[in-house]
Amino acid sequence: MNTNNNEATTLHGESRLVGCSSDEEPGAKTTYFSHNEIPVQLVSKRSSEFIRRFFPLTSPDSWNDWKWQLRNAYTSIDDLNKIMKLSDKEIMAINNLKGRLPLRITPYFASLIYDSNYSDPLRRNVIPVLEELLQTSTEQSDPLHEKSFSPVKGIVHRYPDRVLFTVTQVCSNYCRYCTRSHSVGRLDKLGRQDFEKAFNYIASHTEIRDVLISGGDPLTLNDETLDYILSSIRSIEHVEMIRIGTRIPVVLPQRITDNLINVLRKYHPLFLSLHFSHPAEITEECAKACNKLADGGFPLGSQTVLLKGINDNVPVMKELMHKLLKVRVRPYYLYQCDLIPGSGHFRTTVKKGLEIIKGLRGFTSGYAVPTFVIDAPGGGGKIPLLPEYVVEHNDEHIVLRNYKGELCEYPEK
Repeated sequence: MNTNNNEATTLHGESRLVGCSSDEEPGAKTTYFSHNEIPVQLVSKRSSEFIRRFFPLTSPDSWNDWKWQLRNAYTSIDDLNKIMKLSDKEIMAINNLKGRLPLRITPYFASLIYDSNYSDPLRRNVIPVLEELLQTSTEQSDPLHEKSFSPVKGIVHRYPDRVLFTVTQVCSNYCRYCTRSHSVGRLDKLGRQDFEKAFNYIASHTEIRDVLISGGDPLTLNDETLDYILSSIRSIEHVEMIRIGTRIPVVLPQRITDNLINVLRKYHPLFLSLHFSHPAEITEECAKACNKLADGGFPLGSQTVLLKGINDNVPVMKELMHKLLKVRVRPYYLYQCDLIPGSGHFRTTVKKGLEIIKGLRGFTSGYAVPTFVIDAPGGGGKIPLLPEYVVEHNDEHIVLRNYKGELCEYPEK
């Protein structure tokens, strides 16, 4: 592999870099970073082959620099045509994304799909197809009515004792089924005044004990900004726990640096909700990132969206859940796909989700069984669903059906 000795010099004079749709996005300006910001990480055999073919002058240090990954993200047909053959459906969809969820794929994630077929589950996660342009009457741009529950910019206060805090609209990859496809990628940034208003709202509502930091993806923010956000929230006495929702270990594992771990661990108890959709996402790099977070003392939970043709069968879902546990991530939620515009080709029936839970419960470890939920349209909140285990229930007894289909009775008196 050739080391790219000239890359920094070549890019240094550019104000806009490959993969940035705006100068405002993270990594859009070329800067030099101290050595301790670049993680000492492996470069897998697959990544090495991708680098050799498409970034022959790039060093492993550059590849493992998360800001290099953001700067060199794929955001257009021209970008993708350099590494893969697109289908007519994909080309038409990308050409019609104006005003919609943009295209963005990190080089790392591109290395997992560049030689894939059109139906590959990881490819379908990030490359739009024509069906995405079709909208049904039941779909809405904001199906969970988050705007209706937003008292100040960035805050969604739906549940009594917790709030969602969307600190950025930027992601390193844009998933085509994103529930916030109406807002992410729009670069509607929060300024210092917006952050302070959000902190003041949380501080003035003493019932709030739990803050979920989301976006966009919060881990696309730099360490200094994350430190500012977390320290401001942790200083509020009635906030007991902080959570971060992120897909970074899957799409940009290079972001999990020693410095990031040192920043985050100052704010325990801090939980991370990670987003996985398919077992093939758990690569060597992803596994190392997850283990590194777990070693930092952060409880890790997974959130998976049920997606047609991607993970909508028991064997794939079971493999995903088992692989998650092996990298110390506890399966948490399995979501029915939200009713966002153009999501019809991703959505399964609710019956399919119940079949998957039935195929997991009792047939594998309880730790490997997530809670199947519908995030109710209109802002009704998460509603858990289970297969019909209760056959009869009265004052005398309850009759239950176990995982084998056998009937069991338990007395009520």
